[in-house]
Amino acid sequence: MNIIIPMAGLGKRLRPHTLTTAKPLLPIAGKPIVHRLVEDIARVCPEKIKYIGFIVHPTFGKQVEEDLKTVAKAVGAEGKIYYQETALGISHALLFAKELFEGKVIVAFADTLFRADFKLDTSKDGTIWVQKVENPSQFGVVKLNAQGEITELIEKPSTFVSDLAIIGIYFLSMAKNCAPKCSTCLITTLRKKANISLQLPLRT
Repeated sequence: MNIIIPMAGLGKRLRPHTLTTAKPLLPIAGKPIVHRLVEDIARVCPEKIKYIGFIVHPTFGKQVEEDLKTVAKAVGAEGKIYYQETALGISHALLFAKELFEGKVIVAFADTLFRADFKLDTSKDGTIWVQKVENPSQFGVVKLNAQGEITELIEKPSTFVSDLAIIGIYFLSMAKNCAPKCSTCLITTLRKKANISLQLPLRT
């Protein structure tokens, strides 16, 4: 099992706090956000985590990179650092860590905090973690069929379709199938000069 954490954003909306500290390393109750995220994922993951790939901005510095490797080591994994200098979206970021798209992979955004009392079911093709919210128009949401399978992802719906908001954690059982889709999404989007979104072929 590998984990990929895109975290190259500069956190401009949180300035001045992020002028000296990367957003995922801002402390929450005495511990960096990304540290809590990795611990929480490790807690619900039933399989050994081999690699954790951190996709960072080159300006974060070597000390940040060493701190992230220490976070990975604390849960028995090896930390790897990848660089995204230009913000071209999620698919673009993930391609820098494409060597980790082997076997089972969790993609988690570094500013996500959660608490869960379940174990991830790694027998599924894929899983998107969601939370029921009161105002789904502020979030990306999932639409389900009668079997509870995800049929559609909808970003900030103007009319109600679902109250299950995507919290920013994804599981893929066959991650190698995702990298080519990220490449296709990137090429298409660059032609349109638009923002790049993550496209995951999940059936469950």
